[in-house]
Amino acid sequence: MFAIIGLVVVFGAVVAGFLMEHGQLLVLMQPAEMVTIGGAAIGTLLIANPLDVIKAMIAGVLGILKGSPFGKPRYLETLKMMYEFLNKVRKEGLIAVEMDVEKPHESEIFKKYPKFLADHHVEHFVCDTLRMAITGGVEPFDMDQMMELDMEVQHHEATVPIAALTTVADALPGLGIVAAVLGVVITMGALGGPPEEIGKKVAAALVGTFLGILMCYGVVGPLGANMTKNAEGHNEYLHVLRVLMLSFFKGNAPMIAIEVARRAIPAHVRPTFDEMEKACKGDSGGGAAAAAEAA
Repeated sequence: MFAIIGLVVVFGAVVAGFLMEHGQLLVLMQPAEMVTIGGAAIGTLLIANPLDVIKAMIAGVLGILKGSPFGKPRYLETLKMMYEFLNKVRKEGLIAVEMDVEKPHESEIFKKYPKFLADHHVEHFVCDTLRMAITGGVEPFDMDQMMELDMEVQHHEATVPIAALTTVADALPGLGIVAAVLGVVITMGALGGPPEEIGKKVAAALVGTFLGILMCYGVVGPLGANMTKNAEGHNEYLHVLRVLMLSFFKGNAPMIAIEVARRAIPAHVRPTFDEMEKACKGDSGGGAAAAAEAA
């Protein structure tokens, strides 16, 4: 939502400033310049990247328009899900949750949390780690190393489409100059014509430079920066899950593991202890129940 508002503010401010100086808005409508810059930008994107990267970039841009999914509600829901799952492990043993891990979409626990199942990266991160715990013979330190490696791979994968979009942003001012030079070439061929016609062609050439710079610094560049923050948010979310599972693998009670994970949540979206306890246990549990379990 904020990305959409930002785009409206950028174009609104540019157009408003132009109109305040009594500019003619139709002068900025230069389809030929837009085709030149836009087509060349798409071409550079196709030259530099395989199809899967382009698809990931498009998905990332669309994700920006939806807003970050990793807010306080998502963290509370995750803590509640893991508390329920770890309680089952504590009461019935790891073997009892083997089918939950092997077929998460059929699990009575995980089916309650569609956001978890919809994010296949997170689902695989959690279920693959728990699968290794069920198999046995893996020390918590080695488990932590595997989770860290998985996070590094996922984060690298998330940065590739960001780099592709940033490359397009860096190319746009140059492509704007290309459009402007072509406009100057056309203008030079019309020097013998009426002054009004020459003025229109010069204006069209300058619009090419204007569009390239505006799209770079006002649209594509900020979208890339927002995608970077979303990738960092996803990595922070995985880190919370990593801390939570590692704490439980070390022998801590479910509520202790959940509290350790809560402390790892970024401060601006971190729920309070009371909010976490209410989400995990409901109103009836109270602080005394949590303290008794921790003991």
